[in-house]
Amino acid sequence: MIEVLFLAVALAMDAFAVSIGLGSKEERENLGGLALKAGIWFGLFQGLMPLIGYLGGRGVLGWVEGYAPWIAFGLLALIGGKMIYESFCEGVEAEIAVVTQRVMLMLAIATSIDAMAAGFSLTLLEVNALLACVIIAVTTFVFSWLGVYVGFRSGTWLESRAELFGGIVLILIGFKVLLF
Repeated sequence: MIEVLFLAVALAMDAFAVSIGLGSKEERENLGGLALKAGIWFGLFQGLMPLIGYLGGRGVLGWVEGYAPWIAFGLLALIGGKMIYESFCEGVEAEIAVVTQRVMLMLAIATSIDAMAAGFSLTLLEVNALLACVIIAVTTFVFSWLGVYVGFRSGTWLESRAELFGGIVLILIGFKVLLF
């Protein structure tokens, strides 16, 4: 179950980084609403996408069972590598002037696509997938909610560091799946 906690924290880092960015641009009087909105949107999508990946992974597991650890490692390493790469890319994110429901939907989908691929690895971790997805959702909610406040206080300084950390953790989980 410790792998699920590490996976949850690692997957939450994209949403945390985006929430920091949102909070760094927000007015003080709107912080509570934005923090709640970010937590709900990101938590919901981050919890649903791994479940979709898990169900899809279970469907093909019989065909690729011998290669499944390598596939999970490859996916987690690819996602982690992408997060590490993005942590070094300055100014890639577009400025968002108004945080509408449509903007939140697009951000929630964008930050949770990786979680769908990571959901495939849940078949190999031999955990209760539904419980794992709830843990991922709650963890992402908390990190996103906090990220808005952290962003308001610190500006964008922490954004790239959160993605770097998340990428490293995903790669380490990939190695664990491959080796054990």
